[in-house]
Order: sequence, then C-alpha cells, then structure tokens
Amino acid sequence: MSNLIEKSLASKVVFKGNLLNVFSDQVELPNGKKASREYIKHPGAVAVVPITQEGNIVLVRQYRYPIGKLLLEVPAGKLDQGEQPDECALRELEEETGYVAKNIKKIASIYTTPGFTDEIIHLYRAEDLILSKPSPDEDEFLDVEIYTKEKIKEMIADGRINDAKSMLALLLAGI
Repeated sequence: MSNLIEKSLASKVVFKGNLLNVFSDQVELPNGKKASREYIKHPGAVAVVPITQEGNIVLVRQYRYPIGKLLLEVPAGKLDQGEQPDECALRELEEETGYVAKNIKKIASIYTTPGFTDEIIHLYRAEDLILSKPSPDEDEFLDVEIYTKEKIKEMIADGRINDAKSMLALLLAGI
C-alpha cells in the first residue's frame, strides 16, 4: 500500500482566515513525478441528531452564504481550540436549539470532502432532551423546527433536505 503514498516536498500557506487555512503543496507522486496539491485545513466539527421524548427530530434552518440558500440541517458547528467532540456536540446542540441532552452517543466520524479538505465531522445522536434556552453565536441566525421521522424521510426523498452531513447523520441515527 505504500506504493500509493504521496510525499510532501514543500508546503506554503496561501490564505490564512478565521476559520480556514488554504495550502499549496508540492508532492512527489508514487511514480516519482512531481505534482501540486491545494487543500484546506479545518479545525473539525460536530453534527447532532436530537430526538425528542416523542421520537421527533429537531432541525435548524439557516442561510448558507456560499450556496445562497436556506438549508434544513441537523444542529452542527466547529470545534473550538482544544475542545473535545463530545463537549462540542453538547454545546452546539444547546446553543442552536435550546435543548440539553442527558444522553448523547457518537455514531461516526466522517471526512466531508477529502479531495480538498481535512475537515472531519463527528456525528452524534442525542436523546433525553430538556428544553433550555438557545444562545446562537452573534453572527448565527436560524430557526428551530421539529419534524416526525416520516416527514424527515419525505423531505429527504423530495430534496427539501439535501445537506450531506445531515442526511448521513439521520441515516446512521436510524431515522
């Protein structure tokens, strides 16, 4: 398998942002030829499938600037420096939805698009929810919406839910 590994020869930061850093690297391919690789370093994130006592699913609707659309998603957010994914999942769930989970279980970790970013999202299932008060970040605007499992399946089938992390998280959570 080592015959598939690319060796880094040089790495350069071409953009350093608040959330993302973009790199341009020179690599040696397994056949000895050289190539360039551009990629984004990301701090990692979590996504949570919150399930109410009645078995309904809590989602958030928010505007996603890069695609210019409102999306219906599971609550999610990036890891803060030094933060553990379990802690982040609980924090993001409460911040975005106002729910606190007594029971949270990690169901998977996924690479979102490994062709150009190292972003990893840790997926969770949250149950035994207690309603508290949402406290979204000052630049975060969203609506909290609750749906039955049947409605979720219908919205995935007809394209109203089309966010990849949300769809996979819902699937892996048994929705």
